[in-house]
Amino acid sequence: MLKLDKPLEKCRILVTNDDGINAPGLKVLEKIARALSKDVWVVAPEQNQSGSAHSLTLRSPLRLREVSKRRYAVDGTPTDCVLLAVNELLKDQRPDLVLSGVNRGANMAEDVTYSGTIAAAMEGTLLGLPSIALSQAIAFKHAPKWSTAEQHGPDVIRKVLDVGWPKGVLINVNFPDTGGQGVKGIRLARQAQRQIGSAVQPGTDPYGNPYYWVGLIKSEEQAKAGTDLAAVRDGYIAITPIHMDMTHAATLKALHTVLD
Repeated sequence: MLKLDKPLEKCRILVTNDDGINAPGLKVLEKIARALSKDVWVVAPEQNQSGSAHSLTLRSPLRLREVSKRRYAVDGTPTDCVLLAVNELLKDQRPDLVLSGVNRGANMAEDVTYSGTIAAAMEGTLLGLPSIALSQAIAFKHAPKWSTAEQHGPDVIRKVLDVGWPKGVLINVNFPDTGGQGVKGIRLARQAQRQIGSAVQPGTDPYGNPYYWVGLIKSEEQAKAGTDLAAVRDGYIAITPIHMDMTHAATLKALHTVLD
């Protein structure tokens, strides 16, 4: 089981994200982390890395820039940030906990396969560290209600850490678009499934050259009860454990009967 071996207030916390070192959500997560411990380190991407998933920079060098005391920027992906922080910057005293976020926008259902926020928590998990991804749901064309995550984040983190979870699992937390006072509570939820397609929007740049802009079309079908989508829609904080082992046991068993 992944559980802290010391009181939380004495733990070293690594904070990262995928929206970049200057993202408002990162500042929110720093506040959350400092409400838990004084030993907080921030290592985040120089630029927005949304949608980068669990990618590594392999064919160019990475540069680590000190922004201020215990705050660093990396010209790479969220995965690069966690890898450099744990194996280089903090190698003499590894973090006890990895927090990733607070992402601008929810990371639910199929989002987890694209999300750099989730990927940073994945990397922490692979390195054997308790890791939690946090995301703030937003309404289209409206400013994020950061107070939701800021108000409830510390309590949620304390609660899941008190329970602990198995190795190879990360915790995915999504805050509803309600404001801090509007949260109805916490729901444990499974990852939803929804239809999704990629929109390719063609265009022409000012020099007359064609380009294509890829975006996501998310269906608005009703979320099923017990899922992360339903919990957040109904005003609850959704907590979903995500397993790194993606093997589908039933199919593996069926293939054994034919191929063994």
